[in-house]
Parts: sequence; C-alpha cells; structure tokens
Amino acid sequence: MATQAVIEEENKAIAREYKELLRISYQNLTNEDKKLIRQAFDVAVDAHKDQRRKSGEAYIFHPIAVAKIVASEIGLDATSIAAALLHDVVEDTPYTLDDIEQIFGETIARIVDGLTKIGHLKKDMNISQQAENFRKMLLTLHDDVRVIIIKIADRYHNLLTLDSMAEHKQVKIASETLYIYAPLAHRIGLYNIKTELEDLSLKYTEPEVYKDIQGKIEGSKEAQEKYIQDFSKVIQDSLDKEGLNYEIKGRMKSTFSIRRKMQSQNVTFEEIYDKFAIRIIYKSDRKNEKFLAWKIYSIVTDNFTPNPVRLRDWISSPKSTGYEALHITVMGPMGRWVEVQIRSERMHEIAEKGYAAHFKYKHGDQKEQGIEIWLNRLQEAMETSNGSAVDFVEEFKLNLYSKEIFVFTPNGELKALPKGATPLDFAFNIHTEVGMHTRGAKVNGKLVPLNTVLKSGDQVEIITSDNAKPNQNWLDYATTARARSKIRSSLREEKKEVATEGKEILRRKLKSLKITLNEDVINKMVTYFKLKTSLDLFYRIGNGVIDNKQIRDFAASYNNAFLNFFKNRMRRKGAPEGIDRDEITATYDMLVFGKEEEKLSYTLANCCNPIPGDPVFGFVTVNEGIKVHKKDCPNAISMQSKFAYRIISAKWIDSSQEEFIAEIRMSGIDNLGLINSITDIISDEMHVNMRNINFSTDGGTFTGRIKLVVKNKSILKKLLDNLKRINGIDKVTRV
Repeated sequence: MATQAVIEEENKAIAREYKELLRISYQNLTNEDKKLIRQAFDVAVDAHKDQRRKSGEAYIFHPIAVAKIVASEIGLDATSIAAALLHDVVEDTPYTLDDIEQIFGETIARIVDGLTKIGHLKKDMNISQQAENFRKMLLTLHDDVRVIIIKIADRYHNLLTLDSMAEHKQVKIASETLYIYAPLAHRIGLYNIKTELEDLSLKYTEPEVYKDIQGKIEGSKEAQEKYIQDFSKVIQDSLDKEGLNYEIKGRMKSTFSIRRKMQSQNVTFEEIYDKFAIRIIYKSDRKNEKFLAWKIYSIVTDNFTPNPVRLRDWISSPKSTGYEALHITVMGPMGRWVEVQIRSERMHEIAEKGYAAHFKYKHGDQKEQGIEIWLNRLQEAMETSNGSAVDFVEEFKLNLYSKEIFVFTPNGELKALPKGATPLDFAFNIHTEVGMHTRGAKVNGKLVPLNTVLKSGDQVEIITSDNAKPNQNWLDYATTARARSKIRSSLREEKKEVATEGKEILRRKLKSLKITLNEDVINKMVTYFKLKTSLDLFYRIGNGVIDNKQIRDFAASYNNAFLNFFKNRMRRKGAPEGIDRDEITATYDMLVFGKEEEKLSYTLANCCNPIPGDPVFGFVTVNEGIKVHKKDCPNAISMQSKFAYRIISAKWIDSSQEEFIAEIRMSGIDNLGLINSITDIISDEMHVNMRNINFSTDGGTFTGRIKLVVKNKSILKKLLDNLKRINGIDKVTRV
C-alpha cells in the first residue's frame, strides 16, 4: 500500500508540474497550443513511465523541467515546448521518429531528430571524434536553431541536478559546458542562462574557488546593497522630476566573471571594484525609446562623472544577438567605478530571454520573417567547409565571445564584425566572390594592408580584380571563421590541382629510375620526406619543392629496405631532443598517479609550470608521455572537456630533495637600494638561488621578473610574503 501511496503522490506532483508549465509560459498560448503541449506531455509520460534518474526520481520530471526552462526562461513557442517534452523519447524509449512525425508532424519530428543525434554522441572519445560531434551539433542550426536552444536548456537542467553523479562525470560535464555550451548560449543571446551555466560549471571544476568567492559575495552583500541604495538615491530625485516611469536594480556580477577578472587582472576579490552593475529599466513606447535612453544618460552623468572610454551605445547599433542597451561607467560615491545599464522594458526582455522575446507579440509572416533574419545572422558564424572538425570548433569558438565593431561600406551601410576583424574579413562578409578576388583595401579613403585591424566607425572599400586569388598569407590576415574557411577551401582546391599534376610527374620520373609508383612506394616516400599525406608529397613535387636530385636520393635508399626500415624506426622512436629519459625517471619521482598511486615517468607542462604543493593532474599526450598541469592551468578546462579519457589524477608524495623553477613578478615604486633589499631577502635570508633577474623602470615605477629555484610551494609562499614587506613594493605574484 505504501508503494501505491508513493506512486499516487508522484503522479500528483507530475500533474502539478504540468499545470505550472502552462502557467509560466512566456508566449501567449492559444487553445491549439495547449492541446499540442498536452499531447506531447501524454506521450512523454507514457514513454518514460518505467524510467528513473540517477537521483531516484521519475524520469519524466527531467523533460518537464527542460520544457519549463524553454517556456519561461527562454520564452519559445508551443512547438519548442512540445519538442522539449519529447527530447529524450526517441533516444531512450520504444517510440520511433516515425511515430513522432505521425503524431506531431514534420517540424517537431525534425527538432527531436536533431536532439536525438546529439544525444547519441559517445561519452569517451578522442579529440577529433568529439570535435566532429560538436560540429554535427552546431550544424543542426542550419536545420532548426531550436535544436541547440533546447539542448542548452537540457544541459542547464543537467547541471542543476549534477550532485547525484560521480565526481569524474561532474568535472567532465562541467568542463564540456564551459568549452562549448556557455559560449553557444552567449552567441544566441541567452545571457542569463550563459551566466548560470558558467557559475554551475565553476562549482564542479573548481569547488574550493567557487565556495570561497560565494562566501565573500555573501559576506559583502549588505555593504553592496547599501552602496547601491546610496547611488540610486542621488539620481532618483532627478529622474522623478522628469516624470519618468522606471525602476533601478542592482545586480552582482556572476561568480564566474569575478573569477575570470581575478585571473586576468591577477588581483584578489577585494581588489575588484566593479563587482556589480546598476540597471535603470524604463517604460516607453517604441517611438521614444532612444530619446528617453539618452535623457536618462544625461541625468546620470549630471550627477556622476562618466568614463568617456567606457560608453557603449548598443541602441543605435544593436549587437547581432539582438541585445540593445546603453552602458556607461561613472565614478560613484567613495571613488568607485559603477557600470550603469540603461534599457527599456522591451530591451530588458530581449536581454533576459534572448531574441525569442522579439516575437512575443508578432504573428504569421511577420514572426517567421523575424526569426529568419535572426537565423541568418547566427548561421554566418557557422560558415564552414569540409575542413578539419577540430579547426571548425576552435574557429567557431573564436567568433562566439568576440566583441563587435561597426564599420561602414562606401554606400554608408552599417556592417557588424567581430573585434579584431580586418579588411579581408569585411570583404568576405560582403560576399564570398568579393573576398576571393580582393586585391587591396581602402580604409577612410587611404590604401591600407589587408591585415589592418578595423575600428568602429571606419569606412571600408574593397578593391577587386578578376586575377586576384587567395594565398597562404591570407590565413594570417583573416580572423573570422567565415573568411578563414573560404580561404582554406580555395587553397585546398588549388593544392589538389597542383597535386594531380605532381602525381603524373612523379610517375614518369620513377619509371625512368625503374621504380613503379604504387601504394607501398608512396607510403615510403611520405615517410622519407617526413610528410603527413600523399597529397603533401604530390603537391611538393608539382610545385618543385621536391626536385629531381631528392627523388634520385630516395630511389637509391629505397633499394636498401633493411636500412630504410631501421632509419624509420629511429626517426619514429627517438627521444625528443635534449631529454634524457633515465634522468627524468630518476629525478622527477615525487608525483604519483591514479587510484593505485603508481610512480610513472612524466614531464612538467611549460604552460603553467607546476611545483610541489600545487594541485595538479596528469595528461597523457600522443608523443611525449604524461604531462603534468596545474588544476587551474589556463588549458585545463579545454583538456578536461575534449580529452577526459586522457586525464589521470596526480598528487605529490615527497618533495624534500627536488628543486623546481618558479618565476615571480613584482611591481612598485622605484627606490634607491631596492634591488639590494630584494636580493638580500632572496639569497641571504631565505637561501633561495636565483637563475635569472630582470628589472625595468619607467616614470618612477619599476617592474621586475625573477626566476627562482625552490623546493616547494610553502617556501615560495613565505618568500613572497617577505618580499611584500619591503618598502616600495606594491605587488608580488607568481607567474
């Protein structure tokens, strides 16, 4: 009976969740919409009736939760809500795609199919497989952007319920989220969800850091709220006098963005001043929105001095995600910079919900047309060819977080480009054919190199010629994924033509040397010339890089098969230059790996330079054995996401005998005898050896870098603390 009571209680909870889903939907649902959602709900309940999640609850709660995120936090339509309810049906239950198409029609079936394909991705895979899967996922944007949006909602709910998973899976899922899903949410304009994804991921990738920052945010909450009140009070009277209908909200920056700032600026939590932003959200009709925004700007800057460099006008030129707002940074009370965001209620809805908010009140053709424009903008970032999947994912990510600049065509048309874009990127943005035939460029009427970095407000004119075509240097000049993929594609085509000719030349030359061109000979030549593929070989012969003499030398060595085999073995298996394997094994023996705590050979990664005492992990490379990285290494997130199967746990067990190189950076006021004081503490007091010392002064301040030989982290920490006490030193940090 108890079990029956539990089942009844669960069914009531499921019914409550369903009613809640309809109640919180952001779009106005018609009776037809409600009927569609009810039908999807019934199919999902039936399909998942025997399934439970890792936490023990009925599985149906997960699709309902994803549908609620899609309905209220992203604000999509009934079709999307229905697809979200059905997103796991084809993957995990007896229902087929044909069943879904028969019941719900082609659109929902297509979205569920896209979600099922993403769901089928293998959990452990090498980098190229994972990149290929990400590429497939990203390319579903071409079918229907709702696939990606529902997938982001699915990932968001998974992170909210990640506590029931094993620790290594938590780190894997969180790292993957930071690697691809958070940037995607950012690109699609889902800023709130992007922030949540980043914060939740940080909770699992760096739990101690997350806890520490959260504690400090809580601790300073009262002081921050008082500061926001004091700031608001100053401008409220002026705004009220103008009869404006508005509200002022203070918002703390996210844990992840505070962490990123601490890392990039090398500062502590206390040293970050702009930990919060203030939003002024005003009521307005569409006609007066812009006028009122600048009126509020004028009132704010009458009371507080603005920082002229930090004005961002996304009302005149909205971001490609649809984001509109006026951002200013002003000097607030107590000499602290405060970011003020001015936006209308409509702009606020778009910022909170993403571009879907545009379509709340639109119907029919108008709605479809708006979505089409948005999709086209998104797909420009997805432009790709059949190149390497790894390149595709990396280049796509380059375009995700990039800030935008706005430049003009010769006719005065405004074009948005990523920050750092060049005239070549602009040319490909206009049209592929314009890009392909670019001969030169003029910026503001002056001829400039093709790698000139464009600035907002530049007017750009492209000079074309029928004879011009892409060359290898263009890859150094272009920064956008679209331009780079088109250039690569063109270079590949050209390479294929030269290689076809090269193959025929090689066949003739080998024939005269009494050697027949076959697969075995090609493979041996590729190895002999240290190339990667037969295409590289034929291309080099076609353009004359490999000449007659080199081909004759190969023919001579080809006849001595044993010697050739021996040489190849040596070439493949020789230790990297300058590394003595015995020395590595004997010297670096204080790290143990894996659950069994085995002692294995390894090298220390140059990117983060770990020393004993640092939290570390091992990474199994393809050619260089195990590389050891710090857990907060800049590359850690990417490695944990892309190569989870190659990460092994590592810890220090004995560091009493070994010495390690650590580099410190310091800055401060240049005093007489300062360097003496620094070297006295390092050499005489702490008995630490210096390998390299470099100081420079500029306008009464100094910066210095010193390479030290230390035994462990505690000695280094003590040394840093002692150096900080020297009069005139402002900051000492480890590089």
